[in-house]
Amino acid sequence: MPEGRSSSYLRSKRFLLQSIEDNPRMEISKTIGLFVTTALAEIVGCYLPYLWLKQGKTVWLLLPAAVSLALFAWLLTLHPTAAGRVYAAYGGVYIGVAVLWLWVVDKVTPSPSDWVGVAVCFIGMAIIMFGPREAG
Repeated sequence: MPEGRSSSYLRSKRFLLQSIEDNPRMEISKTIGLFVTTALAEIVGCYLPYLWLKQGKTVWLLLPAAVSLALFAWLLTLHPTAAGRVYAAYGGVYIGVAVLWLWVVDKVTPSPSDWVGVAVCFIGMAIIMFGPREAG
């Protein structure tokens, strides 16, 4: 990455994460908000090719799909913790957003077991992201 882009990226990352250390509620809100935004970017990036492949929509949907998937990858880099932990916790939020997508976009009412599964995933995400850990 060129020097200008790299330093600009680091400044934007520092700006986004600046107040997290001082306010635990802000940390939780920002983390969940970032996960939700990331999930939407991933879902849109996968849904648009689906529309092209399965519903005969225009091939031009692949362009915004590619942009959305690039945004998804970039958003995952904004978290201040280890990548593996971020990916594991993100999966729980992704499941919740996907069930909401099922309801809002696909017009399919989620079952009670869908919602229980989402709750379990959110609890898992919270344990992974915000649970105590040893220093080091």
